[in-house]
Amino acid sequence: MLDLGYEWLLVINPGSTSTKTAVFKGDDLKWSGSLEHTVDDLKPYDRIVEQFSFRKQVIERALIEQGFDLQGFCAVAARGGLLKHVQGGTYLVNEQMLTDLKECKYGEHASNLGALVANELASSHRLPAYIVDPVVVDELNPSARISGMPGISRKSIFHALNQKAVARRYCREHNKNYEEVNLIIAHLGGGISVGAHERGRVVDVNNALNGEGPFSPERAGGLPVGEVIGMSFSGDFTQDQLRKQFVGQGGMAAYLGTNDARIVEERIQDGDEKAKLIYHAMGYQVAKEICACGGVLLGKMEAVILTGGLAYSKMLTGWIKERVKFLAPVVLYPGEDEMDALAQGVLRVLRREEEALIY
Repeated sequence: MLDLGYEWLLVINPGSTSTKTAVFKGDDLKWSGSLEHTVDDLKPYDRIVEQFSFRKQVIERALIEQGFDLQGFCAVAARGGLLKHVQGGTYLVNEQMLTDLKECKYGEHASNLGALVANELASSHRLPAYIVDPVVVDELNPSARISGMPGISRKSIFHALNQKAVARRYCREHNKNYEEVNLIIAHLGGGISVGAHERGRVVDVNNALNGEGPFSPERAGGLPVGEVIGMSFSGDFTQDQLRKQFVGQGGMAAYLGTNDARIVEERIQDGDEKAKLIYHAMGYQVAKEICACGGVLLGKMEAVILTGGLAYSKMLTGWIKERVKFLAPVVLYPGEDEMDALAQGVLRVLRREEEALIY
């Protein structure tokens, strides 16, 4: 095991208009900041992938201002982007990964910048760069891949980083081994994913991005196919407009005009019955998805865990708990500490608790 004094880590999490950055010494957070990027900052770049040098320079300036020197660090960790499907774990950034991200082979998203920026910063100081549990973690059982339509397979795209992190947290706090227990984990955020964790593998999970599972604050979730076909050929929408109706402008936002659960709860407290119906329906659908995962796990699970930003809502989690508590004890881990989850993934490798995986 490495001495804690040498476990200085830089952690990077790029978003569309900001780059969250943090410095850890072992398990201890020493500094964190959200480095904001204005429209004018990003205007020169036609594609997201072209921003990586700009974002690298912004991070370097912030580190200098905070008095950190990468020369004394041992690794750089970054959020994983849209890559080929992989098993869960911590991956060493390599040339194949960089090539796939630069070419946007599996799609373009701000998270793709993570490994690119991490590699640029790390290589100049001869450090290794890693990504941890990207959204494309795929550990589905063979039966879970079958969609019902030949040529269309169910895909695993979900909040893998946070789901895996809270699973390990639960096991650590209850003296369990993640690879030996079954859990159901519901990530409740702008998107909602519910995963069946069987002995360390997420063997089934709704595709939280592309139209499966519960509706969420801004995503429509699973919809009646016939109605979607009708909308697609109505002539009222372009493909891009329709996609935004389903992802970004769907779900609670479409019904209530806001994706902010706090506003919705205030409206409910003021007697808004429609707001109550829609908010309750979202919890109802989450509970139904959790119960479906109970069937996947043959009813044998240690706990049901609710996490993500919406897990702070006593109203929503109360409705969910009422419908799923018969399955197993319900545990709340509100929020999502992605920076700590990224740091912990790399620390497990540095401490030789697990092997770094090769993309």
